Amino acid sequence: MHTMMKWNLDDLPIFAAVIRQGGISAAARELGMPKSTVSTALTRLEQGLGLRLLDRSSRSLRVTAEGEAFHRQAQLILDQAREADDLMAGLGAVPTGRVSVALPPAFSLDVLAPRLLAFRARYPGLELDIVVTSQGAALVRDRVDLAVVVGALQDSELVSRTLIEGKLIWVASPAWLADHPLGETLDAVRAQIQICETRYAQRRMPVTVHGESACLDLSKGVIRVNDPLVVLRTVMAGGGVAMLPHQYCVGPLAAGRIVEVLPHVRLGRASARLTAVYSSRRLLSPRVRVLLDFLVDACQDLARPAQGGFSPEWPGA
Repeated sequence: MHTMMKWNLDDLPIFAAVIRQGGISAAARELGMPKSTVSTALTRLEQGLGLRLLDRSSRSLRVTAEGEAFHRQAQLILDQAREADDLMAGLGAVPTGRVSVALPPAFSLDVLAPRLLAFRARYPGLELDIVVTSQGAALVRDRVDLAVVVGALQDSELVSRTLIEGKLIWVASPAWLADHPLGETLDAVRAQIQICETRYAQRRMPVTVHGESACLDLSKGVIRVNDPLVVLRTVMAGGGVAMLPHQYCVGPLAAGRIVEVLPHVRLGRASARLTAVYSSRRLLSPRVRVLLDFLVDACQDLARPAQGGFSPEWPGA
């Protein structure tokens, strides 16, 4: 059986102001309230909670351990209330304000950049901050509103939405294949891999060969790089065989600049997944919602050779 809450939500902004200003008098000035009103609200809050939140004297104020714990929760409640206000005010209106996103390098170049001006034209009131990094999930709580991450999601406190459930494929250039016959065995395949993305440079990279489980050792003897577009350019230049997410190969495959090979050696799908994540502790504001919807639409276009992937006119290809 649930007990009724004995403290008043209206006292939370007053308590937060006291913590923020470091004293009752300063908080009263900030809030435009009499000092006695602030003091009474604090006493009422402590009595309702049955806890001492602040040690007060004539010269100092110290937050207790219980006060610090309650302040963290109070701040979350106040943040949620402000975001709910923003959300309701923004419904039906054109989103405005600052929104920040962290994106992997390849995604930024191949998916976002060609569509960025269209997004700006559609939402001129948004101020978009883009952070290009492979560590986007770690930035969600403190620095960005939204992030796109590659591979399986590790942080269960983040809300996720899959943008692309892609696959890894083996590719090589036609010129390289003309001079290098492909081997059937896993050892022969390994000898033809010169470069791979850093996240695949594992000692036991799981694969299946003709349906049988096996492992590929990519921990040494290969160039490691944390950007699939560098791998792609290297393969196009005759850099042997490499594994790449299919979504970044659509254009070059259609243009004949690379060829899919080794169909009997299959790679896992999870490593090629792209996921949008944001904090579960925050409501999705209208400005973040339109950015997320934009990324979803962009990824739906990605599999179409005419719009997604690299175009045949990609410079230097």
